[in-house]
Amino acid sequence: MILFIIINVVIVAADIITKNIALTSFSGNDVELIKNVLYFSYVENRGAAFGILSNARYIFISVTVITIIGIIIYLIKRKPGFLPLVAGLAMVSGGGIGNLIDRLGKEYVIDFIDFRLIGFPVFNVADIFVTVGAVLIFISVLFFEDKIK
Repeated sequence: MILFIIINVVIVAADIITKNIALTSFSGNDVELIKNVLYFSYVENRGAAFGILSNARYIFISVTVITIIGIIIYLIKRKPGFLPLVAGLAMVSGGGIGNLIDRLGKEYVIDFIDFRLIGFPVFNVADIFVTVGAVLIFISVLFFEDKIK
């Protein structure tokens, strides 16, 4: 459980710090990192990916809180020892908390990583961790079921 908490704290801190940098440095102007490929662009996202379910703030808050509670209950009851699974659960939780902080405090999520090469939606550090964490959970459950308690 200590590893879970440490990963959560690091992710939430990284998310808060990078979103504050985006707010103070990229608001109103795009920063080109790789021409026509990667930019920093400040976006206030009131929905999910691609802006779907815009202004459904309370749905996102509810789903996030239920997910985090579910993860904590699972960890307490099952006490999994398989590191990739625990790390994946912590990444999903930490990323969820990062975006939850925005939704509770600002009513929107700050996104700023703009991968334009394929027209991908603008995202943030929390989104990266939720995605990587979900992949780790999926791989753990699918291919390493025997190692999960």
